[in-house]
Amino acid sequence: MQVALESNAFFMGVEYLAIFCCGLVGGLAAVRKQYDLFVILVIAWLTALGGGILRDVLLEVPPVGITDRWSVLTALVSGIAIAIIHPEINKLKWSMLMLDALALGLFAVNGTAKAMYLGTSGMTAAFLGMATALGGGLTRDILLNDVPMIIRDKHWYAVPSAVGCVLTVFVCKGRMSGLLNAEQEIALDLVIIMLIVGMRMASVVYNIKFPGAVERHNVYLPGEGRYLRRPDITPKPHDEASGRGGRRARWDEDDDS
Repeated sequence: MQVALESNAFFMGVEYLAIFCCGLVGGLAAVRKQYDLFVILVIAWLTALGGGILRDVLLEVPPVGITDRWSVLTALVSGIAIAIIHPEINKLKWSMLMLDALALGLFAVNGTAKAMYLGTSGMTAAFLGMATALGGGLTRDILLNDVPMIIRDKHWYAVPSAVGCVLTVFVCKGRMSGLLNAEQEIALDLVIIMLIVGMRMASVVYNIKFPGAVERHNVYLPGEGRYLRRPDITPKPHDEASGRGGRRARWDEDDDS
């Protein structure tokens, strides 16, 4: 069964736009580090198509990143473009952020759907969808010796893609079971993409972040007195003097401190 978004010319055009924008983002990172044109092209190509290559290798199918000529050409053209217009692109912060979020949503939905229709389980498809969405940027940051974006960016980045991948699994299951037709699947895929974009942009605009580790000032270990209160069964002197010789338990004074 063909992936729903790949059967629609409009969504295919948007996907090529997403590839182009991802290539611009990756190429710009190489430009900022003052690398030569060849490195800029390689980084642009890997950023745009690296996630799809990783997904297809895991699925044991020919990788789109090296078999689809239009995808490869789009990624390479983005590298050439960024080498020329990088001063202008560098100033389009919000536009590039929006297009990067759109690419994140498209790759997450497309990657998950492709894995589902190739017979993987829902959990596997969700992970492969996230690999498609995040793999290119991860590869770029590793090659450029940067902290990966999914770790460096404290705003929601991986979380929206994970939510979108899980929802796409349910949409694909509905289509495969006959509950949805192709048009309904495309409509729901579009809603999921917009949800991913909305979550990503809202987290940046309103500075929404996940909390870190719980701040603690006191440390309680199992060996401390309040956890191990051992009874003292040693006879007291007045017990021995009275001849009772009995044992009466009392708590250690140190434990009550």
